Amino acid sequence: MYRLYWLDEHNPRSPFPPAEQAMDEPNGLLAVGGDLSPVRLEQAYRRGIFPWYGPGQPILWWSPDPRCIFRPGWLHVSRRLARRLRTGAFRMSLDTDFTGVISACAAPREDQAGTWIVPEMMHAYEALFELGIAHSVECWDRDGELVGGLYGVALSGAFFGESMFSRRSDASKACMAWLSAQLHRWGFALFDCQVSSPHLRRMGAVDVSRSRFLAQLQQALVLPHRRGPWRFDRDLDPVAIHRQHQTRTAAPEVLYGS
Repeated sequence: MYRLYWLDEHNPRSPFPPAEQAMDEPNGLLAVGGDLSPVRLEQAYRRGIFPWYGPGQPILWWSPDPRCIFRPGWLHVSRRLARRLRTGAFRMSLDTDFTGVISACAAPREDQAGTWIVPEMMHAYEALFELGIAHSVECWDRDGELVGGLYGVALSGAFFGESMFSRRSDASKACMAWLSAQLHRWGFALFDCQVSSPHLRRMGAVDVSRSRFLAQLQQALVLPHRRGPWRFDRDLDPVAIHRQHQTRTAAPEVLYGS
């Protein structure tokens, strides 16, 4: 049992404790306090730590065990999703409307009592976007309406997904498929989804131990860094990229282990 660590809110460079010292219950809670400056946030992500808290709470920092991840290019594209992607029902973009995406992610949902994306969090990630570190994927319908999206943070060869939303069937899945394919094309090694869900598992995400995640994160962080704004490659075909990997014998579970 480890004690909860309090961060200095006046010093964004004050160090985090090792992620391995996170509590078992609640799973992954590591530290309290600090700030949401770009310096603090980048330090956290490089150590496998992320902020997550609700209105009226202090800033809470987490590193859960296990960790939910994708390997870029290994996302499962169902036949239905493949048809949707190839019919042109959606137009996809990168880093075109970050504020619109994070605002939609923060909006109340039918299956949730509230939101954890408080105004301070929105401002913090918008600052990271201005620095070219945070990124958004947008899904537009034929009328030009934003119907799905996701946002996250990229450092070297690692992408850390934060949240996504969908106003049309398969819109958030389309965002995941396009982003996974582009990350694969760019040579990214890790697509972090933080905590597992049935939706993510159906798309091919796997749970790995925190120790394995941290080891793979360190390998990803030695790769070149690609600062934003990002754009999708014009010839990108997410269905072809993911189908190519689905025909291989080594599934992500084999590659990653538990």
